[in-house]
Amino acid sequence: MQPIEGLGENFRFLVLEVSNQLQSSREFLGAPSHALYDKIVSRDDYIDNLKNIIENKCFSTIHREKDLSKQAINQIRSAQIICVNLERIADFCVNIVRQVGYFHDPAFLGRFEYKEMIDHILECLALIQPSREKGDLSGALTICRAEFELDRMYKKNFDRIMAELRTGLHVEDLITALFIIRYLERIGDSLLNVGEALIFAIIGEKIKIEQFQALQQTLSKSGINAPLSEIDFQSIWGSRSGCRISRVSAKDQRVDPAQGSIFKEGNVHKIRREKENIESWASIYPGLGPKIFSYHEDGENASMLVEFLSGCTLDEVLLTASEETIENAWFVVRETLAEIWKTTLVAAPAPSASMRQLSARLDSVLQVHPGFKRAHRGIGETSILSTEEILAACRDLESGLFAPATVFNHGDFNLNNIVYNHAKQRIHFIDLYRSGRGDFLQDVSVFLVSNFRVPVFSPEIRERLNQMIARMHAFASQWAAEHGDATFQARLCLALARSFYTSTRFEMNHDFAEEMYLRGVYLLEKFLRHKDQPWESFELPVDVLYS
Repeated sequence: MQPIEGLGENFRFLVLEVSNQLQSSREFLGAPSHALYDKIVSRDDYIDNLKNIIENKCFSTIHREKDLSKQAINQIRSAQIICVNLERIADFCVNIVRQVGYFHDPAFLGRFEYKEMIDHILECLALIQPSREKGDLSGALTICRAEFELDRMYKKNFDRIMAELRTGLHVEDLITALFIIRYLERIGDSLLNVGEALIFAIIGEKIKIEQFQALQQTLSKSGINAPLSEIDFQSIWGSRSGCRISRVSAKDQRVDPAQGSIFKEGNVHKIRREKENIESWASIYPGLGPKIFSYHEDGENASMLVEFLSGCTLDEVLLTASEETIENAWFVVRETLAEIWKTTLVAAPAPSASMRQLSARLDSVLQVHPGFKRAHRGIGETSILSTEEILAACRDLESGLFAPATVFNHGDFNLNNIVYNHAKQRIHFIDLYRSGRGDFLQDVSVFLVSNFRVPVFSPEIRERLNQMIARMHAFASQWAAEHGDATFQARLCLALARSFYTSTRFEMNHDFAEEMYLRGVYLLEKFLRHKDQPWESFELPVDVLYS
């Protein structure tokens, strides 16, 4: 790895001092003495000072050197993470030797296999410097796996201690031994952080050991057997699904930008569901979603490698493209949706579910914006319903509201989940975890509000967004009219209220979030005022869509 001036020497000293501290602790546990105790405790201050020197060097280098490469910055960040965790290991050593004073007989600890744990930790500490200098992934992975091995050793000792505690003998000594074994187990957590920091320095992305192993297995299943050090791994930020999403491709090769793959890793139920939905879309509209290259499950997690779809997301098109390109993009979106709705249409009543979805996400909204929970109020004889009351009332009314037919929906039809390929004049759908059969207004409402909530307020861009909203609303209205959908406007009112209200949890600009919240509440109240009247006569206040 590229050396950072003044960092390497202090880093080597820190690794050496922590190793010596652990070795001294091992000796102390076997043969306690005041001199050795004082040495261990006093060296802790020196280790803290080394850590501070390295941290200051890391931060000052990043601040001062304006032309650092991304790789150099990653190395500095990695070094800072490692030194913090090494200092924490040294602190654990001090905690361990302080526990010895609580033993009636210090030799009591020898009944348990603590030496094996310390020896394993020392082996891993010895790997840190060579792994860092050589960019050795194998060494980094060995350090990461120490956490699992130390957990296993801890569990073995823990079970023995619990069994002996049940006898009622040597209770104080057993508890003290448990504390020491527990501190050694916690060192495994710090070693895991060290190993993952080394991986970060080598491959250039923060990735946990479970995700790293999933990536290895998934790439192997897809037929890519190159070492991960030769794979370019770039996180794709902005996912709110809880899944890790990254782009992978060959390093140092001039390839078409369209080549490469998307690696997704996360909860097995989410990844499996998305895989099934991608396969469903492939049968409904081939080429609309990505191809699946490989899929792998491992316990509660799963991962898959899918095709990277070239093009621009629709929000990028609206923000940067020409008017002609925007017109072309909308034409392709409209024709694609019309074909999907036509081929997947099932004429059978389906209950509206907007209020159930809103209620399920209300807690997430209130965590970000606690003020968006309205209390019940009364002014004279007029009552203003609380948030819970208005949602309950709308939910009761919605239970009698049905869509006349269903289609296969994207499920999260935001602008950034639609990829437009101008050269090929086609669109692609991405992030298909929520796809499924339902009211077509599920996708329509999400699309409309995703235009509204683009946080750009220049008149030119807002006009583009308003035009896209008008296009989609007109298209959906025409579709509803052609298919005899008489309650279209009432259902769209609730769907928009849901989307406005729940979108606030992603918006930290309070004024803008409040604007969406108030529009959502306005739509809910408008819906309630139509109670006891035919839903076919409901009129949506269309102006609420525009800003």
